Amino acid sequence: MKKLINLFYTNLFLTGRFFLALSACSVFFLFAFFFPWLGIIPELTFWLLVLLILVDALMLYRVRTAVFAKRHAPERLSNSDDNELGIYIENRYPFTISAGIIDEIPVQFQKRDVWFKTTLKAGEHKLISYSLRPVKRGEYEFGSIRVFARSPIGLLSRRHNFEQAETLPVYPSFLQMRKYELMAISNRLNEFGIKKIRRLGQSREFEQIKTYVAGDDPRSINWKASARHGTLMTNSYTDEKSQQVYCIIDKSRVMKMPFEGLSLLDYAINASLVLSNVALLKQDKAGLITVAEKTGSVLQADRKHAQINKILEVLYKEKTRYLETNMEALYSTIRNVVKQRSLLVFFTNYESLPALQRHLPFLKRIARHHLLLVVFFENTELKHVTEQPANDVESIYVKTIAEKFAYDKRLIVKELAANGIQSILSTPKNLTVTTINKYLELKARQKI
Repeated sequence: MKKLINLFYTNLFLTGRFFLALSACSVFFLFAFFFPWLGIIPELTFWLLVLLILVDALMLYRVRTAVFAKRHAPERLSNSDDNELGIYIENRYPFTISAGIIDEIPVQFQKRDVWFKTTLKAGEHKLISYSLRPVKRGEYEFGSIRVFARSPIGLLSRRHNFEQAETLPVYPSFLQMRKYELMAISNRLNEFGIKKIRRLGQSREFEQIKTYVAGDDPRSINWKASARHGTLMTNSYTDEKSQQVYCIIDKSRVMKMPFEGLSLLDYAINASLVLSNVALLKQDKAGLITVAEKTGSVLQADRKHAQINKILEVLYKEKTRYLETNMEALYSTIRNVVKQRSLLVFFTNYESLPALQRHLPFLKRIARHHLLLVVFFENTELKHVTEQPANDVESIYVKTIAEKFAYDKRLIVKELAANGIQSILSTPKNLTVTTINKYLELKARQKI
């Protein structure tokens, strides 16, 4: 009995309408001192309020399980994307209720205003949808759902608690990966800014010998096969397949820098996931290497259907380290793991020319055996500073330093090109599109 009484009090809340009605009663009692003709009207008003409160409490508590609510969430969340979630709510009261709903979302979102209001008729049910955008990978713990129900009287509110604690993992942006995958299958990648690259020359991978038809390249006629069959036969070629594409992700301290809530490491991880998936769709082999002060995860290139899931699981666990990149360890790993000429996409960040020069000897040695593509980031915050007018001496000084850093980025691109190394200088926002464009360009020009 005591437990039921405690449960009654802990789940009972007074509404704003209750305090307004109580204030009105107080005003009536106050006026009764100055206007005796009010008589017993203040007392009648008070007892009417007490009666309404009792009736309201009886209406709210007469049914034990009067409201049902449940969270609808995916099995995993996609990092940096808007993930759709929903709350299913059902009214089992015999009257219309006003409901306020609180969903206890993970602390990582730092939101305290996840409050939904709705009205439900007797027996009605609704699905309330909302979205969450995580900016860090890892495990996110959801709590309970709490529904505050009010009757048409609206003086009291009863809280219904629904324990639905669950932990959802936040993976690299698989929603973005699926979006690019669908566009690649339907040949509509240009809608995301992917350029159509004109193929230069002819692919060298032989497919079959077929009968010559008007429009075929006369230079591909197979004269020996034509003599045997008594008709013109031509060689058919297809895009070269099974080329190895490795995404190498630097997870040292230079990748900790945040842009729009997401670290450079997460931008690189999302771009690597999409690039690996596009490479697999192009029948190439996709692999992965991570490195910081020592070599991290190594996943050999493959083109099996399960490869993209393996890459996703590896990227989910990667975290930023706080030491310098060990380029010697990276070079040794590449020499031991990557046995044939491959495209190596190295995601890192260089803020100054001396930082590049420390890595350059190892980059040159890697580029001798493979096609190396260095991807680093444009500092968008510095770009905003350089575009603003300088109005005083301090702003001139700040703008000059910002322009110096921006100029160093362009010098890094030239230095890499002078040593025969491909490079991409991209904003974090456009990293995925820029990287895929470069991959398709290198593949079309048969650089791999």
